[in-house]
Amino acid sequence: MRNPLLGQDTLGDEQTRSLKLFGTIALWLGANVVVTTILTGMLLVPDLRFSTALGTVFIGSVVGAIPLVLVGLMGQRTGLPSMVLTRRAYGPTGSRLISLVNMSVLIAWSWIQALLAGMSLNYAVQAATGYDNLALMTVVCEVIVVCIVLRGHIGIERVERWVASAMVILAAVVVYELSRHYELGSLLQMSPDPHNGITLGIAFDIVVATAFSWISSSADYNRNCVDGRAAVAGTWIGYVAATVIAMGLGAAVSGLSIMGGMAQTYDPTKLLAEYGFGFPAALVIFFSVMTTNVMAVYSATLSCMNVAPGMAFWKPALAIGVVSVVGALIPGILDQFQNFLLLIGALFIPAFAVMIVDYYLVTRQGYDRELLTARRQVGPATAPVAIAAYAAGALLAAYWTLVAPLSIGASLPVFVITGGLYWIGTQVFVAQSKQSQA
Repeated sequence: MRNPLLGQDTLGDEQTRSLKLFGTIALWLGANVVVTTILTGMLLVPDLRFSTALGTVFIGSVVGAIPLVLVGLMGQRTGLPSMVLTRRAYGPTGSRLISLVNMSVLIAWSWIQALLAGMSLNYAVQAATGYDNLALMTVVCEVIVVCIVLRGHIGIERVERWVASAMVILAAVVVYELSRHYELGSLLQMSPDPHNGITLGIAFDIVVATAFSWISSSADYNRNCVDGRAAVAGTWIGYVAATVIAMGLGAAVSGLSIMGGMAQTYDPTKLLAEYGFGFPAALVIFFSVMTTNVMAVYSATLSCMNVAPGMAFWKPALAIGVVSVVGALIPGILDQFQNFLLLIGALFIPAFAVMIVDYYLVTRQGYDRELLTARRQVGPATAPVAIAAYAAGALLAAYWTLVAPLSIGASLPVFVITGGLYWIGTQVFVAQSKQSQA
């Protein structure tokens, strides 16, 4: 639906909502069977046993998906994008700051995705024709992404549905080919070996942080779900299944590459290229990265529109696409991937802990479409409490991640503490307000 203040594709109108249960599962499956999730799984092996890594992935994704589902359900109930939902707790100014942070992180995420897509397409083209031009292939991939984004959520849903089905089939074929040429059963006997400094607690934290990285986008898409069942069950099933498939594949390829005396890798293309199967494996990576990059650029565009209402949808979408290409060509950007995951945890977890507590525990008042068109300049009375709780949570996340890492990781403690601080702060504020009015 077009809104005169924010432009195209900003409201999840009840009459035009198109995401049913299968479509929601496909959306989140296509979003997360992706090379960056495979790369995350690679970090877990050989530091952990393969079976331990898979168990950690399953439990961490089930737990991590809880906030993802809750924010997505908020979007389904209100029809509002994620960043617009932050206005109730943080006020207009705080919401713009959160939106700027979100947009910056999503653009950085798009840099990584654009480069990986370009690398995969370049490999496929080189294998077929001998032509090698990584920069050009990166540009081509981002042009395709922007064209899909400009079609709005309907275009994204259609693409994700087909790509998700293709991704599951291609991933199954890749696993089958790996089993033909490598002894997958040997992974279960592989002894753990400290390689990346990953402990069980850190592994769990990384898996949870991966789920939390999608929180800022969940309402952007689930606002188009036809009902709450599709939003909750579809997101949970799609996300958990995709994470287990992708991280499990990354852990398996990592273990096989090390046992084979190769340099550690998450890329199945490298293991299968010598058997003539590198091209289909490259397609898996290419399609997976493209679908995730589409969602990142779309959500970054909505974040920009929350900062500057009235902007035409196509303008930030095009600008973000250009910036993504430039950033993708920064040398050594992939080397910062693990640090990037930790940055997401520090910035996103406290922000949305406040929003979830505000909606489900404090009040639902104000979570309606008037948020989208309101021109008020004064934020809610609880906005200072929200900003203070967010700042405290972000500092704790940074301290427990960079200075004194916790054995259980920082994600869940930061989420609980930030939400608790906000709830306590609002209760004290409400009590003081009642006393002053008495």
